[in-house]
Amino acid sequence: MLWPRGVKKTTLADAVWAKDVAPSTELRKWFSHDPKKWVEFQHRYKAEIEEHEVAVMPILQAARHGSVTLLYSSHDTEHNNAVVLRDYLERKPRSDRESKRGKSAA
Repeated sequence: MLWPRGVKKTTLADAVWAKDVAPSTELRKWFSHDPKKWVEFQHRYKAEIEEHEVAVMPILQAARHGSVTLLYSSHDTEHNNAVVLRDYLERKPRSDRESKRGKSAA
């Protein structure tokens, strides 16, 4: 689930910020919410996610137990990091998720 801007902080009392999963400052500044850079942003951000793949595991584990809500601050509901992260998580093969989880627990 993606929540756009305007959500009150009190609603997010149980929210967890996975900083290592967020796009780097450099990438965010380069992208600057320019839809013309969207395709390249997706490629670059997915590469960053893969560099911090262990940080994604808690999100995948939470998704196994229910809904996960990804928050973003962009006004653009179609071109933002939460869309890329959602797509990445949905495409992650379940067998790969399980094997990575086992490795990180060792």
